[in-house]
Formats: sequence, C-alpha cells, structure tokens
Amino acid sequence: MCRWLAYSGSPLAISDLLYRPEHSLIDQSLHSKLGAETTNGDGFGVGWYDSTDTPGVFRSIEPAWNDRNLRELAEHVESPLVFAHIRASSGTAIQQTNCHPFRHNRWLWMHNGVLHDFATFKRDLVLAIDPSLYPSIEGSTDSEVFFYVALTLGLEEDPPGAVAAAVGLIEEAARAHGVENPVQMTVATSDGDRVWAFRYSSERKSRSLFFSTDVRALRELHPDLEILSKVTDESRLIVSEPIRDLAGAWNEVPESSYGVVQEGQDELHSFTPKAPSKPTSIPAAV
Repeated sequence: MCRWLAYSGSPLAISDLLYRPEHSLIDQSLHSKLGAETTNGDGFGVGWYDSTDTPGVFRSIEPAWNDRNLRELAEHVESPLVFAHIRASSGTAIQQTNCHPFRHNRWLWMHNGVLHDFATFKRDLVLAIDPSLYPSIEGSTDSEVFFYVALTLGLEEDPPGAVAAAVGLIEEAARAHGVENPVQMTVATSDGDRVWAFRYSSERKSRSLFFSTDVRALRELHPDLEILSKVTDESRLIVSEPIRDLAGAWNEVPESSYGVVQEGQDELHSFTPKAPSKPTSIPAAV
C-alpha cells in the first residue's frame, strides 16, 4: 500500500528523518519489510510546519529514491513537525494531486491502506462531504475523500470523534452496497500542535504501525546514537515500520487504537467506529 512517518519534537532537518537512518523512508521506498509491497515508487510527499499559518507541502510523482529536489529540500528545511509519505497506488492515477499528505488550512492528513471496492460506494461518500469543502478536493483517491468526510464530520474540533464517525459512515455506506470489510487504514493527521495516529481495519488485521520509545529511555539504551543528543525528551516518531534496528526503540500501536502526540503526556486509546447519527442520507443500494 504505502509507508509513512510522522515526527514531532525538536526542529530537525528533514534529511535527518528521510535519509540518514539505515532503514529510512527512502530505503523503504525500495525495500519495505512490513508493507503490502516491497516497493513504494508511485510518488511521495512531505509536509512540514513552520512559522507561517499553513504547513508547507512538497509532492511529486517521482520515486522518492530518485528525486534530487526532495534531497535538496530535505537538507535545507528544518521543522518541529514533519509528515512524510511514500505511495504505492491501489489503483488510482499516479499524479501529484493523489500524493499524500493532503492539506486543508492548518491540517495535514496521510493514509496507508485502502477503502476496498471504493468505486462501488464512492458517490455516497462524496455526497456526504460538506458542499463548502467539496471544491477543495483535487485528486481521485479514496484517501482524500476519507479526509474530507472527516473534515465534514468535525475533524478540526474533535479529531478522534470525527475519524470514528468517518469510518462508521464508510462502513455503513459500504454495507449498503454489499461490501464487507471496506476499511484498511493507518492514518495520521495534525493541526501543527498535536499529531493523532490511528490503526484500524474492518477485519481487525491492520497494517503495521509503531511509535518510538521515550527519548530518555533511549539515551540510556543507546548513549552513542548522535541523533538522540539533538532532540528533546518529548520528541516522538510514529512510523509504518521502524527506520532503525534499535533494541527497545519501537512499540507496536495496538490493533483498533489511536494515539495522541502532544506537549506533556502522550495518550493511547482504543478506537471504535461510530456511524454519525445524522450526517447525511446514504442512498440504498440499487
């Protein structure tokens, strides 16, 4: 499907995240160990927050391992909050507007997985999107429609509630068309202050997702690792698969759960879809 990375913490050069680890996201674009495909070469995207009102986004249809502009940008841009995504298309076109992360105002969104048989119930989901948001949709992916459904259902006010409602709506729409187990997802979203990461699938066999161990514990385990001297105690990574082979460094996100990375204590909660009570009227299957 895809691989992604979310980082929150001390400002780092994007290259420290994308290129320098031995099993970096760039390496995973060719040699993924835990993904549905070994190669993720159908484009990439990077999003980052700085002092401006909206996050920067750079997306390309080039394979991540072969893009000189990405390497150049990564060496010169520092950020305290970075999203990065390498794409393996599930069938939609390889074009810039289909590359993650997607952006709306302050919000970024990226997805690994698929909405199975999306074309069967796509119309129902698109009609559920708030008319004021619909013109902002640029691409043709299930992931972007998922994002705009979540925005419609309150992502900017209550991210966990909105994602739960969006997944519930997707499953309800799919069932109306005879599609079982439609959702396969790991999702990350951020407003620039916090990161929310979700792991869920309708059949309870979700794609891999990990979060990094507390930096203070990692310094004790690996005192010679230079990158740990650059980051604060609250720095955290969330990854589709580990970017370094370090004992004690990675913790698997439990099935059907979500985490919040934020200033102070991070959180981990169970995740249960909940169809919204009155979001829209989903047409019955014909």
